[in-house]
Amino acid sequence: MLTENQLKILLIDLESDRIERTESTTNTDKFCQAICAFANDLPNHRQPGYLLVGVKDNGSLSGLVVTDELLKNLGGIRSDGNVLPQPMMNIAKFSLENGEIAVVEVFPSDLPPVRYRGRVHIRVGPRKAVANEQEERALSERRVALAHSFDARPCTEATLDEVALGQFDAYRREAIDPETIAANHRSIEQQLASLRLYDPDRSCPTHAGILLFGKNPRFFMPGAYVQYLKLPGTELIDIPEDQAEISGDLNSVLRELEGRLKLIIQTTMRAISALEEKLLPDYPEWALRELLMNAVMHRNYDSNTPIRFYVFSDHIEIQSPGGLYGEATPENFPTRNSYRNPVIAEAMKSLGFVNRFGYGVQRAQALLSQNGNLPAEFEFDEHSVLVKIYRRPA
Repeated sequence: MLTENQLKILLIDLESDRIERTESTTNTDKFCQAICAFANDLPNHRQPGYLLVGVKDNGSLSGLVVTDELLKNLGGIRSDGNVLPQPMMNIAKFSLENGEIAVVEVFPSDLPPVRYRGRVHIRVGPRKAVANEQEERALSERRVALAHSFDARPCTEATLDEVALGQFDAYRREAIDPETIAANHRSIEQQLASLRLYDPDRSCPTHAGILLFGKNPRFFMPGAYVQYLKLPGTELIDIPEDQAEISGDLNSVLRELEGRLKLIIQTTMRAISALEEKLLPDYPEWALRELLMNAVMHRNYDSNTPIRFYVFSDHIEIQSPGGLYGEATPENFPTRNSYRNPVIAEAMKSLGFVNRFGYGVQRAQALLSQNGNLPAEFEFDEHSVLVKIYRRPA
């Protein structure tokens, strides 16, 4: 975060395209548009942009009192899933002589174009605008040189023929606002590239493009499936009652997992007081769903190992290939997280499999507690994350 002296310099620089000033404390649309534009960094400064809340257009302070609630609301923009891919940002409060300022520092994204509710916002000098097709294309081409995550990199063995374009079109209508689609004159390659699903430099889909809409993702990524086992006892040595390799495009995999969850869960009448009984499940469905979605979103797709989804008589195990990633450590999990697969995470949000980023594990633990289950147990090593969920006691 910038220093107080640097902030004072920004306050008097009225021409910079790296600064957005606002007196409003409630205009979330304006905040999100500014954050989206700074993340896109169309001028390619490769430096942070700053949203200054509590500052008038002329650079003077509005007399704002910065509350914890305002800081919390600004921080929530990162995780609410309306700005995608997730922006990298810091938030701080500054107390100056004439009042207080809330500062949002936004770093340029490695995965442009970034969208707010399906629209690509950019800075053109000191004002904001919605990107046209040429500007979107420039952002997409820049991403090729910046992308570090496996899902955003090119799947060089694949061609456009490997992509189910009908499924992509349905997804595009969920991820991009209708006005942008209606005004679209781009080729299918450019449409895919704008959502990080195609590499225009290599003329091939990205790994995310194949995982999401590939006709046969396992041909290119052999570990891209879920190994499902339902066992009658508590040990892997038992003969399975049911087993499957759940594979295909990611949407199909996630839908099948949702269906299997409904079959696993058993509901029985439980006494909750001396005079009252209630139907309760042995596992809360949405807790299992959150933990499965978390495994699919964060797994290492460069590994040949599948996700393991094992249902025992007394507990369930979900093992995801790839250890904790980025800022996440066993000590700060699950309150800190980084996204190994930001393009996949964005798609899961757009498809409705994820409601909000960064809260899946905490929500699952809360649901388990409410249902009377023990807390989920996590085990970490260099190559995997294992979670064990125990059946509700009788």
